[in-house]
Amino acid sequence: MADQKNIDEVKSPLEEKIKVSLLVNGHAKELQVHATMRLVEILREELLLTGTKVSCGIGRCGACSVIMNGKLVNSCLVRAYQADRKEIMTIEGLGKNGLHPIQKAFLEEGGFQCGYCTPGMIMAVTSILYQYENPTVEQILEGLSGNLCRCTGYGGIIRAIQKLTES
Repeated sequence: MADQKNIDEVKSPLEEKIKVSLLVNGHAKELQVHATMRLVEILREELLLTGTKVSCGIGRCGACSVIMNGKLVNSCLVRAYQADRKEIMTIEGLGKNGLHPIQKAFLEEGGFQCGYCTPGMIMAVTSILYQYENPTVEQILEGLSGNLCRCTGYGGIIRAIQKLTES
């Protein structure tokens, strides 16, 4: 019976917390979280950055998209241990000094309706513009392929990107 109690007191590795260091929107953060906590939960629950949305939770919709070390990722698929010592940019970091030109273009071109996908979509556009100075329609469509919008039909989103790249 004593042996059973000792076994019951042993914590699973999933229950143990680890220290993670992140650079989020230019600010250093150190947190004690479960190793398998999702990055989207760290952002929303621990850091109170609620611009990053949770929708499908399985990496299919892109609503939770953020930029991690310069690459677009679904934050619902990234675990705390994978985000440790990484640089993260969220929608809040993009527009920290007022509306970013991408956000303005979305407003001006009708690139959103309900707005739920908009933060992830804007982060995807940011990633596209990091990669290509003047993206083609094909590059835009490929760059947005991981982000779903159920409202706009993508016309306004594509116009917003094209507006940004006009000379």
